[in-house]
Amino acid sequence: MPTEQFETKMFHEAGEAPDRVAAQFQNNTSAINEIAKRLASDKINMVVTCARGSSSHATVYGKYLLERQTGKPVCAFSPSVASVYGAALNLRGAMFLAVSQSGRSEDLLQSAKAAKAGGAFTVALTNDSASPLADLCDVTLPLLAGDETSVAATKSFICSLTALAHIAFAAGGDDKGLSALEQLPAHLSQAWEGEWNAALPILQDARNLFVSGRGVGFGIAKEAALKLKETSGLHAEALSAAELRHGPMAVVSEGFPILAFVSADESKQSVRELVSFCASNGAKCLTVGEAVPDALNLDCPVGDDPRLTPILQIQRFYRFANALSLARGKNPDEPPFLKKVTVTV
Repeated sequence: MPTEQFETKMFHEAGEAPDRVAAQFQNNTSAINEIAKRLASDKINMVVTCARGSSSHATVYGKYLLERQTGKPVCAFSPSVASVYGAALNLRGAMFLAVSQSGRSEDLLQSAKAAKAGGAFTVALTNDSASPLADLCDVTLPLLAGDETSVAATKSFICSLTALAHIAFAAGGDDKGLSALEQLPAHLSQAWEGEWNAALPILQDARNLFVSGRGVGFGIAKEAALKLKETSGLHAEALSAAELRHGPMAVVSEGFPILAFVSADESKQSVRELVSFCASNGAKCLTVGEAVPDALNLDCPVGDDPRLTPILQIQRFYRFANALSLARGKNPDEPPFLKKVTVTV
């Protein structure tokens, strides 16, 4: 059992993200340009993503960028449609993006087979270029995250985000976004050095909380909630800033913790309004990014492009999640009942 946060695999692997992202940008540009060219053409009219767990959260982030950059709808494929129900789908004119760290989960493999049979152009984003998923798809884009042995995915998640952002910016011909992505490793290093020690006492003994975000920040909120469950045994539910104002608001009571990721784009106002409303009703609110009155602000670099800010926020969050896990007497590298590769059908 590690006793200091810097002794865990999670800490070391998350800290490698800046170098891995730099290597990915340098080595994948040619392959991504080919994928982006196909995506931007009239041959593709929609994108279908397929993923589980952290990879699924990455596709939520990618959805916002891809739709804005290409004007083409992005939807999530339900793996059970192929693996449980065996349904045949017509996916002609679709790009099928399968995102998987291992590339070995049976339901994703069956989904990729079904997508290919249905006429889709299939692309695998995986950290294992020799995986069965890579063999199945028309094109494989390696995440290049390097070996990841902690059960909790960190650098591989960040590399999934940057790969999706790279595809979106390239497809949209967005030179500003591509330039910001190239400079992102330096900002990731800066984000990694920050501590959120003030938040530890608030969440060390907590049993439940909401994690919220909106737009490009929503996928990050979903990933943060998963990591809190996975590494700290803390029941965290991710909700968009819009959805939390509906039925879930009835759960909020005096002292109820809410962790809100405030993106640096047009979505920030709705998140700010949510935090202000919850704080006025007694919730203990923590904000990542822009400060909000009556909430504890957890600072984080913004970077060169607000669309990439959520990547910096999750990088700093990983350091905090590792520290929180240890403070709660857990081992972030070995969550109970879990293993690195989850095989579902």
